[in-house]
Formats: sequence, structure tokens, C-alpha cells
Amino acid sequence: MSEGIVYLVGAGPGDPGLLTLRARELIAEADVLVYDYLVNERILGWRRDGCEMIFVGKKPGRHSISQDEIGDLLADRAAKGKRVVRLKGGDPFIFGRGGEEAPRLAEDGVNFEIVPGVTSALAAAAFAGIPLTHRDLSSSLCFLTGHEKADGKELQVKFRDFAHTGGTLCIYMGMGRLKEIAGELINGGLSAETPVAVVQWASLPRQRGVLATLGTVADKAREKGLDAPAIIVVGEVARFYNDMGRRESMPLFGRRVIVTRSLQQASGLSSKLEEAGAEVLELPLIKITPAADPDNVEEIFSVIGEYDWLVFTSANGVKHFLELFLEKFHDLRALGLLRIGVVGPATARALYRYHIRADLIPTKAVGEALADAMIAQNVLDNLKILVVTGNLSSDVLVNKLEKERAIVDTLQVYETQKTDLTEHPAARLFRDEGADAVIFASSSAVKSFVAQGAALSPGPEALKPIGISIGPVTSKAMRECGLAVDVEAANASIDSLVEAVCEKLGNV
Repeated sequence: MSEGIVYLVGAGPGDPGLLTLRARELIAEADVLVYDYLVNERILGWRRDGCEMIFVGKKPGRHSISQDEIGDLLADRAAKGKRVVRLKGGDPFIFGRGGEEAPRLAEDGVNFEIVPGVTSALAAAAFAGIPLTHRDLSSSLCFLTGHEKADGKELQVKFRDFAHTGGTLCIYMGMGRLKEIAGELINGGLSAETPVAVVQWASLPRQRGVLATLGTVADKAREKGLDAPAIIVVGEVARFYNDMGRRESMPLFGRRVIVTRSLQQASGLSSKLEEAGAEVLELPLIKITPAADPDNVEEIFSVIGEYDWLVFTSANGVKHFLELFLEKFHDLRALGLLRIGVVGPATARALYRYHIRADLIPTKAVGEALADAMIAQNVLDNLKILVVTGNLSSDVLVNKLEKERAIVDTLQVYETQKTDLTEHPAARLFRDEGADAVIFASSSAVKSFVAQGAALSPGPEALKPIGISIGPVTSKAMRECGLAVDVEAANASIDSLVEAVCEKLGNV
């Protein structure tokens, strides 16, 4: 067995784009992910199949597992030869208890590596337009904690002692004692008019904040409903704070949207929704894996030049077919002169990534429309057509072509499997808090969602979502499964789907 190792990795302030390349590389290779409450669930989606997921998150007033138990856990998995990634919000050595976990690992003789991350104070200031240091206003910077001592009676930090630093104070975990902290700084000599900015959920679409003074910050933060996790910035540089008007003017600002595509497909849709200001939770309800019978592949590839048409009904089909084809022939020209039809624009784009243009794209992205378009262009009698499929592909296209006396062969190249989201962090958040909408982009995602009803049922106090469908086939599946279709995209495409979400939920 190979020697195990633990990586103490900073997961940054929340935005997945702020992780280091090293962090992403390690997450993708990990055997075990041990993660905190503030780690974005999108980041967890970078893990490989079979990776063990262990949640050790701590919320204020609720610890799921003790620090000693976390140390035992890390040492145990490493002793079994595992590559363990310990994901911590922000940076592991800035109020991240990395300074406790690293010595414990060394004591146990466990190999470990530290991977720094963007600490939340830096992100909060940057995303709120605040320069933490400034040549004219602040030449020093202090990171402080607002945590209480173990007895719960006193703060760990004597804030009065920091009232005369003349620089910027960044206070972590101070929202529960904000009024007391402000009072201590004033009693230590800072003016009650000293600017203070509070930034909650820094770097995420739901980021909010307020600019106040030491004398007013507790009341203003309460009025705006600000709570942990938040960073408190005290000092003259806080005057640079802006109200994040760009974020708040986005059509989906303050909305939480559930994306139910496969793990491999979700990122494009999620990115577009986030660009519109939404908070996105990805529920990978299905998993796409290669699944082709080698004998069938060999038989069809041996006569590939005899086909008149090659038809793709999904982007997944394009990807897995061409991977098999290029492994066999190493040259796209081996496809010959056959014509290529695709079910819609998304499939056409997937094909074009291989520098192949589709000859036929129907106006409506469904199999029946593709068959009608082919019939309108050709006399199909005795034409040889190869249809690339997955295990759940509909028979409508093939049946319609065969009725026109075409000779149709099918080649399955991928398989759609349901996933188990019982312990998934996004599913947990969905159960606890709910969402504004759930987006379905395939019939298989609908069926998996319904099959996992217990894991995906929002609690009594959670926000109940509306249902949004990418198109008529998915809408039909939703209705058959008892789900309401509140919105259907005008066209079965990602862009049309995002437009539909913005129109329904947008802040006008």
C-alpha cells in the first residue's frame, strides 16, 4: 500500500474561481475529502468518482465533530494509505485551525502539505472595493477574531489594545458580539465616527454589506439582517466601501437556483446563472459514463463508410462516439462523406468542438423534429443511417425513420445513471433552506429527482421552489412524475433556459 498523506488546503472565501490551481488538482486526485461548513459545494464537485466525502463543518453554536476527532480521522485515513484533502474555508493558517491540525499530524508521523488559500478578509475587502492598506490612510493591517474564550464570558482579543494601531482592523467571527466589540474600540480611544464596513458572504452572488460607523454599525447590521459569516473592516479605508450596486442590479440577485444536470454538464448552465446574479446549487442527479459494446463498435466502424447519415441526439453522444472513433482511426477524415444530423444547437456546438459542422439542425430540439427535417430533405428509402444513443434514448426518432423505409442502426456509446445525493452538501442545504427554483434539463434528471424524494424534500421552514423545464420532453416527464411545470423555456437550449429563469424570477 502506498504511503498516505494529508493536504491542508485553503478553499478560499467561497467563489470557486478563487482557489489555487494546486488546490483544484489535489481535490481531483483525492481519495478522501474532509470539508468544512463554508466550503462551496461547487468545489466538492471537482472530486473524482469513488472519493470518500466527510463533513466536519461547524456552525456557530453547533459543532458536528470535535477537533480531536478530526485529528483522529485524518490520521486514520492517512494510515490506510489514502490521499486526504482537508478543505478549509479561506486559508488553513488564518483562523482555520491549521495551526492545530499540522502539529497533530506531525506528532502522529503523518506526511502533510499546506496549500494556502485566499482568506475571507482579503476577499471581503476586494469585492467591496476597500483597499486594506493605503499610502495616505493605513500602513498597517491586523487580523483579529471576535470569538469568545472557552468560558463564553469574555472575548479572546482585548480590542481596546488595538484602538491606537492607526491602521486597518479586519475582524473575523465577530457578528455575535458586534456591539460589544465596537464599544470596546470606542472605549479604547477610537472615535465613534470611525468608518466600519460589514461584508457577508464575500465573493458569492449573495454577498451583502453595509457601511456604518463604530457608533452605528451594530444597529445598521441588524437592520439589514447581516449575520455570520461576515468580515468587519474598521478604519478610514472602509470609506471606500461601495454598496455592490452592480450585484444588486443583476436580475437574479438574491435568488437561489437548483441545477439538476449531470456533474459533467452543469458548469455551463451554472456559470450563466451566476453571471445573472443567482446563487447556484448543483445537484448532480445523473452521471454520464462511457458504455459501448466493443463488438458493436468494431462491427459498425468496419463499415462506417457505407452510411449515408450519422445522427447525434445529444452532446454526450458526440463526445463519447468521437472519443471511440479517434481511438480507432486517429483521423476525422475516416468518417468519409456521410452527412451529419444533430438534435439541436447544443449538440451542434459539441460537434463543432471537433471542428465538424452539422449538415442538419432542426428548428425544434427534439428527436421527432430531427426526423421530420431529414424526411423533408431526402427520400429515405434504403438510406443507411447510424443513430448514436445512450441507454435511455427515446425510440421516437428511430421508429419514424424506419417508417420511411430507412435502414437504421443504433450505437449506444454512453450510459446515464442515477446518483445518490443523501449525503451531498448541496442536497443538505436544499433540505434545510430550500430554493427559489429547480431547473430540469432532461427527463432522466426528473426521474432521479423524484426517486430521491427523501433526500430532496425541503423542510417545513424551507423555501419551496418552482419547477422550470428546458423543453417539452422534460416538461412531459415532470408532469408524469407529479411535478408542476411553472416555466418552460421557449427553445430547448441553455441560453433560452436562462432567459426563462430571469423572466420568471428576475428583479425588475
